[in-house]
Amino acid sequence: MSIIICPGIHEPALTESFISECLNLNSDSSSAKNSDNLLIFPEQGLLTLSPLHILQFLHNCLGNELESPVIFISFSAGVVGAMLAANSWRLLGGNVKAFIAIDGWGVPLWGDFPIHRISHDYFTHWSSSLLGSGKNNFYAEPAVDHLSIWRSPQTVQGFWVDLSEEFYPKSDRLSASEFLCLLLKRYEEK
Repeated sequence: MSIIICPGIHEPALTESFISECLNLNSDSSSAKNSDNLLIFPEQGLLTLSPLHILQFLHNCLGNELESPVIFISFSAGVVGAMLAANSWRLLGGNVKAFIAIDGWGVPLWGDFPIHRISHDYFTHWSSSLLGSGKNNFYAEPAVDHLSIWRSPQTVQGFWVDLSEEFYPKSDRLSASEFLCLLLKRYEEK
């Protein structure tokens, strides 16, 4: 299983921090620990909005291995390009195991694969869910600034909403990193 990280329009150091913190908390996750399976979309600026560039990156990394499962994790403006790329990858016969949108406010989410939203506050969670979300989502409480949820997800506390029996929630209150790690662990087991 490959995890593709699609950052937003921000300093690359924020993405490095996100990956470092999530990998530290996700030490029992075999997919995240294996850096060969972690694909970080390298473009910056407006190219994060481009599904064509993301698809080209996927083809360069995975070749014709369309059946190989992919989980998309995207942030902010990167959610736009990643959502379109995920659906295009799926239409090409690719195996999209899940799509996780972190603070993709105002971005419609749709697809024939599981979708999850992680939001920096309740308003973003509520208003974005009107444009599509999955059964398991997270919002920060207390609210944090937009970049904090990407830079330091381990420090962002909040609520897991719409719990379902197929996941393993210990509590409905946890950190954004813990939520993400539980999702990744579940998809590795499927």
